[in-house]
Amino acid sequence: MALTYYGYPPCGTCRKARNWLDENNVPYEEHHIVNDPPSREELKKLYEKSGLPLKKFFNTSGKKYRELGIKDKMKTADEDELLDLLASDGMLLKRPILTDGSSVTVGFNEKEFEEVWKQ
Repeated sequence: MALTYYGYPPCGTCRKARNWLDENNVPYEEHHIVNDPPSREELKKLYEKSGLPLKKFFNTSGKKYRELGIKDKMKTADEDELLDLLASDGMLLKRPILTDGSSVTVGFNEKEFEEVWKQ
């Protein structure tokens, strides 16, 4: 089964992840994280399946994150508010996000990709 891949074409980290997937013959269905982002419901599922803290889904180095002052909002916002924020703009999402329906990775770490996605 092909992975679902949410990425941003100009992103260097996304290019590295795509190259790794291609080199390792891992099939994936690509989605533009800004033009075709995961829905709020899908984000909630990804978050729950990932086992990661919700803050790991935020692109903390992104311009939007800084412009909206999300670092400060993180301190007081509940899970629903954070999910609403993430769903409001694909540029707020850390990328790439990959899932096969049960496993989820956020960002690109070659060792993690080896463990999770290598077939």
